[in-house]
Amino acid sequence: MQKLTDIGENFVNDIASRYGLSHDAVVHMLVAVNNGGCSMAQFNCPELGGSGQWMRGGMTMVGDMFNNGLKTTVDNICNELSNILSNNQIFPMIPAGTPGSSQWWPTNLGTPFSSGAQNNSRYAVFPNRLAVELNGQVSVYDTLNHNIGGVSQQQGSNDSLSFSSQFGTLSVNSLPLVSGQIIPPAPQTNFAQPANFTESNSFTEQSNFTEKNTVPEFVQTDSNVNGTVKNNPNTETTHQTLEIIAKLAELRDLGAITDDEFNIKKSDLLQRI
Repeated sequence: MQKLTDIGENFVNDIASRYGLSHDAVVHMLVAVNNGGCSMAQFNCPELGGSGQWMRGGMTMVGDMFNNGLKTTVDNICNELSNILSNNQIFPMIPAGTPGSSQWWPTNLGTPFSSGAQNNSRYAVFPNRLAVELNGQVSVYDTLNHNIGGVSQQQGSNDSLSFSSQFGTLSVNSLPLVSGQIIPPAPQTNFAQPANFTESNSFTEQSNFTEKNTVPEFVQTDSNVNGTVKNNPNTETTHQTLEIIAKLAELRDLGAITDDEFNIKKSDLLQRI
C-alpha cells in the first residue's frame, strides 16, 4: 500500500467518509491522479465502476457508461484529489535519484527538457539520454542521433514503450541500454496517433507521443447463402464512439488539437450514436 503523510491520511479518510468509499479505493484514485500529473487519471476501482478515465475539464468515463451519477462522483473525487496533491505534501519525501520520487532519474543526468507519466511508467528525456521508470525499475537508454519528441505506452497489460523522433516511431528497445533493465517488447499497436483528421470513418490523432494507427472498422455479419461477411463502418457502438471522443479530449488538453477541431469532430461522432 502506498505510504502517505499524516496530512495525506487525513484527506483520504475525509474523502472516504464523505463519498462512502473504502480507504484503499481513495488511495487508488489518489495514486492514479498523481501519476497523471494531476490533470488526468486511468484507474480500475471496483467501488467506482471498475476501469475508467478522468481528465480535468475534459471527459470522465466509467465502466457503467450511462451512470451519470457515478461519472459526477468520479469527477468530483478526482478534482478534489488533484487540488489536494497540488497544494499539500501527500506522499513522504523521497531523495532525488530514488525510484518513486518526483526526481526519480539518476542525478548525474541533470534536468530533463521533457518528462511525463502514463499508467505505471514515467519517462524523462535528456541530451543523448532517455530515462524510463517502469514499476519502480529505472532504465537509461542512449538516444544516439534521435531527437526524441515523446514517449508513449501501449494500452493493455504489456508495458512496452515507443518513442517518436525525426526518423519516425520506434521501440525504446531499439536504443542501446546504458543502465537498468530492458523494457519488455509489445506486439500491440500504440494508441498515440498523428493529428490528421479526414472525412472518412477512421481518423488519426496525436498526443505529444506519436505512433500511426487508425480506428478499426466495425464489422456487421449478415448470413446469406454464401456465408459471406459484409463490412459496415457505420455500425460503431455508442461505447466505442465515446472512447474515441475521450481520446480526442485528451489530445485537446495536451495541445495536439485545437478546441475547434475537437468540437467539430465530437459533433460528427455524436451524430453516429
